[in-house]
Amino acid sequence: EVQLVESGGGLVQPGGSLRLSCAASGFTFAFNTYAMSWVRQAPGKELEWVSSINSAAGAFDTFYTDSVKGRFTISRDNAKNTLYLQMNSLKTEDTAVYYCAGDLGSQEGGTYFFIGQRRYNCRGQGTQVTVSS
Repeated sequence: EVQLVESGGGLVQPGGSLRLSCAASGFTFAFNTYAMSWVRQAPGKELEWVSSINSAAGAFDTFYTDSVKGRFTISRDNAKNTLYLQMNSLKTEDTAVYYCAGDLGSQEGGTYFFIGQRRYNCRGQGTQVTVSS
């Protein structure tokens, strides 16, 4: 069974930092063959794409939404099957539930969901990040 388990969220003051982790298990192929993403959902808002990291075939290239560029860093430890999101200089508008997500292909994962033109079929349970003074 495919599982994504996020951790590392919490309450932090504006300007603070958090590091989110996402432990992956049950994948059919090696973790490094999957592109992975972080997405978030603020209260009353739709899911928003935050960042992605390519698979080995994509040279592990990274991508960010404009609002987090220069503040967030996505990374992965393929030996540990873990995805990370280092979040620095946090702002109140970063408050949301953060999920790791992936497109595991039609033979794995579950029902597809879309964020813009990006599609995913696997998502964790999320971790709450609250930025407040």
